[in-house]
Amino acid sequence: MVVQLENVSLKRDGKWILQDINWQIKKGEHWVLFGLNGSGKTAILNLLNAYNFPTKGKITVLDLEFGKTYLGEKLRKQIGFVSSSLQEKFHPDDNAFEVVLSGAFASIGLYETPTDDIRKNAIALLEELGCMEYANRDYTTLSQGEKQRVLIARALMAHPSLLILDEPTNGLDFIAREQLLESVEKITNKPDAPTIIYVTHHVEEILPAFSKTFLLKKGQVFAAGETKAMISSDTLTQYFNLPVKVQWDNGRPLLSKQTVKETVEMNS
Repeated sequence: MVVQLENVSLKRDGKWILQDINWQIKKGEHWVLFGLNGSGKTAILNLLNAYNFPTKGKITVLDLEFGKTYLGEKLRKQIGFVSSSLQEKFHPDDNAFEVVLSGAFASIGLYETPTDDIRKNAIALLEELGCMEYANRDYTTLSQGEKQRVLIARALMAHPSLLILDEPTNGLDFIAREQLLESVEKITNKPDAPTIIYVTHHVEEILPAFSKTFLLKKGQVFAAGETKAMISSDTLTQYFNLPVKVQWDNGRPLLSKQTVKETVEMNS
């Protein structure tokens, strides 16, 4: 089991942010964590990365049970975390290659001397993710899509067992989004791919490799299971409390609001 949350609740400033979360992720599974803004997605990610601890319940990530062992760097080196919140933390003079190299040490910034093997690994990842042409450019000068691909390469440097992609296509146009999703798909197809949690509130980003989906609503589990069942017209109509229609094309879902006629036909 890669992730196991048992009756997990989180309280902040007298308010329950998460309540009674149960979630199991097995090795080799790729999950979507789907939720609207304010649903509690960030709170769950902060728990998985041991930035916060639950008010109630039990968390085990990569065989490390919270509260029974020291986590910190030991856990985070096994988790690749990609979030736009990281983008502003790097030194302005760091180039893309240096940002990727820093992933081998789980550090923000490069403070240790990389070995030849670490450099070779970084170059291989930059090539694999299509980043070599801007490897020597300052990270701050890159486009949003280029930054995100560099962050994914950085996250893979330590050969993580769990890769968390936190809304990686935020701020990207259609072309940049699809290029990034192609990179994610390449990772899922590798025989040694880490278990992946893909966090989003856009159903059209869900790739065929993400066969499991966890629907989070107002800090509680709405439903969890096979993606085709979770990302369906019936389930999402209940989730949004709004009549919606899901169509699948080439293994990916498209979401639209149902017309009045479609709603009448569905209810008749």
